[in-house]
Amino acid sequence: MSAGAALTVTALSKAFGGVHAVADMSMSVPEGAITDLIGPNGAGKSTFFNLVSGVLPADAGRVTLFGEDITGLKPHRIVAKGMVRTFQLAREMARLTVLENMMLAASDQPGEGLAAPFFAPHRVRARERAVYDRAIEVLDIVALGHLRDEYAGNLSGGQKKLLELGRALMIDPRLVLLDEPGAGVNPTLMGLLCDMIRRLHEEFGKTVLIVEHDMDIIAKLCHRVVVMTEGRHLTEGTFAEVTNDARVIEAYLGGATA
Repeated sequence: MSAGAALTVTALSKAFGGVHAVADMSMSVPEGAITDLIGPNGAGKSTFFNLVSGVLPADAGRVTLFGEDITGLKPHRIVAKGMVRTFQLAREMARLTVLENMMLAASDQPGEGLAAPFFAPHRVRARERAVYDRAIEVLDIVALGHLRDEYAGNLSGGQKKLLELGRALMIDPRLVLLDEPGAGVNPTLMGLLCDMIRRLHEEFGKTVLIVEHDMDIIAKLCHRVVVMTEGRHLTEGTFAEVTNDARVIEAYLGGATA
């Protein structure tokens, strides 16, 4: 494992029939940084996220999280080890309120079992109160406190992305994977979303890996940029380095500078 890496991926591969969506992809995410993964449409970025987070099984390769091999683990086990991810299309529970969505995200809830409500009701009530209080606190952090009683399905696209960030804070992971957080978000809410991502890193100490296409967002938020094309690692560096790399300009920027 690379020294100081939160996530290390080695020779990760996935094929669908004869199409190699991810082919021998290797990269690392430095602990305590915001890293962006870019690439042209069809480069394999979303498949890569699905492999790393356990949503899809890899055909080959290894994934290491904070020094522990998590290759082949199911998503819930990966979450328990400190990594959560959001999706390009928000996956809220539409018929529950914003507050209920937040509370469901919390871990270690004894009331979900069969025995605890009967044999340890005080512990169940205490944990439920703690989860409620934490949800109210996090909703204020992500600027959704005024919508706590609104059905989550009624939120705008940007508000749903903020809700996903809030649910990540409820789980309190060490590493957060954000799949195109800016997709479908209006400019006003995009500014707020960027502020929330920055706060995740600076105030809450989270390591962040983002898939994002908006060059302004990448330039403002990310410490390092990894470029992926045709399922493989192409290059990496600072924003200035990769946007001035001829290979990146050709593969990702279509021959034009950012």
